[in-house]
Amino acid sequence: MIKIPGGSYIIGTDHADGFEADNEGPRLTVVVPTFWMDETTVTNAEFAKFIEATGYVTEAERFGWSFVFHYFLSEETRMKSQLVPNMAWWYAVAGADWRHPEGPDSTIEMRMDHPVVQVSRNDAIVYCNWVGKRLPSEVEWEIAAKGGTNNERYPWGDEEFILAGKHRANIWQGDFPGMNTKDDGFMNTAPAKWYEPNGLGMYQAVGNVWEWCSNPARIDLEKFQTTTSEEIWQTYQQVDDTYYATRGGSFLCHYSYCKRYRIAARNGNSGMSAANNLGFRCVK
Repeated sequence: MIKIPGGSYIIGTDHADGFEADNEGPRLTVVVPTFWMDETTVTNAEFAKFIEATGYVTEAERFGWSFVFHYFLSEETRMKSQLVPNMAWWYAVAGADWRHPEGPDSTIEMRMDHPVVQVSRNDAIVYCNWVGKRLPSEVEWEIAAKGGTNNERYPWGDEEFILAGKHRANIWQGDFPGMNTKDDGFMNTAPAKWYEPNGLGMYQAVGNVWEWCSNPARIDLEKFQTTTSEEIWQTYQQVDDTYYATRGGSFLCHYSYCKRYRIAARNGNSGMSAANNLGFRCVK
């Protein structure tokens, strides 16, 4: 884990980069105590140790299906799956779970150092309690993602996404959603510890996988001026299907569709949902 010094920080953005409904601003100042954050998202190897020690069965496994983006389905799996209404490009895939992220004919055998995916927020809570940690609040996540800077877009700066011709995050390149050129080296997830970390040592703060947070989605940023992250965790640790915050964007983000691969970008998902681009990291 990496140490995030306590103090006064500016969060949010006044730029019109995102979507009005995401409630990304206005910028404001918050004060937080020192906390520790995982340098990477929880990996398949780490999650496997948890499963082996506890026998826990994830929600996707109990439900018998989960969400998978069309691009990663074999033709055989696609024919057996159902396109999700009002969710373009997503399929409900029987047998998709953390061991089989893209369906029953997929495997994590060669991806043990990649982020675990197909994990609901409820699953993440159980993991956090087992390991003696918790999910970060959005304010903790954003402060850590800044890496000791005042940046609002990317840990390496606010101007160029590709800096000096070098990719620093895993998002979609090419023609979304039909063709990925893999210019950054990856079509799917990248190893959790891959591109250069930010100034505090946090790996892949943007891109790769969405990361669950502890608070409900899109609450006013002012809430973080009056409520501590510990209080948020205690209030919202229950298992339910409320919409909760997710941060960081994923390998499916593209400038033409989802511009949320930025530090200040906000999103959310239902607490019982899992998908092949959704993971988490812990704090304490």
